[in-house]
Amino acid sequence: MTIMKKDFLLTRLCEKHHELSGIRDSIGQATEMIVKSYNAGGKLLICGNGGSSSDSQHLVGELMKSFECRRPLDISFKKRLTAISGTRGRYLAEKLEHGLPAISLSAHTSLATAISNDTDPKLIFAQQIVGYGNENDILIAISTSGNSPNVIDACITATAMNLKVIGITGRTGGKMKQYCDVVINVPEDETAGVQELQLPVLHAICRIVENHFYGQNRK
Repeated sequence: MTIMKKDFLLTRLCEKHHELSGIRDSIGQATEMIVKSYNAGGKLLICGNGGSSSDSQHLVGELMKSFECRRPLDISFKKRLTAISGTRGRYLAEKLEHGLPAISLSAHTSLATAISNDTDPKLIFAQQIVGYGNENDILIAISTSGNSPNVIDACITATAMNLKVIGITGRTGGKMKQYCDVVINVPEDETAGVQELQLPVLHAICRIVENHFYGQNRK
């Protein structure tokens, strides 16, 4: 990872949000873990309820396409696209871009309702981890309290499958912190306050990770 750029982005985050200075190292550790996962061919599985569910999908949106950097396809892939379909292949080669693999476990309504109806509503995330999870993957578990049963079950299942777990939560870390490799516990207690601080943390993570892989292509 480009240490200078990472430090700059973390410093900028803490200058804008002084209250996050105490968890700067945890945010840095989380980005290092994510970069290592991507370098090993892994992906992110992200879960949360309510506003945290929205944040999980927001995070996927920043990772799976360009955020602040251009992500052009490899020349060899562009050539394959063009060879397969001429004009349309050239269009795809121009418009498609690299993605950093991430899946929101809140996004699959039919699957979640099937698990809820047939098994147990608390297992909607854990069941997906069993299906999607591989050893080089990371679970990002978002919970304002750290006590959401379905998120805790996801953390336990991910740990059992040898995934790393990053918890993004409120001040205490709640019950799920014992199942996390890194806990990013923003210093707030009320739900709205926790979520207001989690968003700049998520953006900082996206900026740092994207800059590691595509920083030479800033828009």
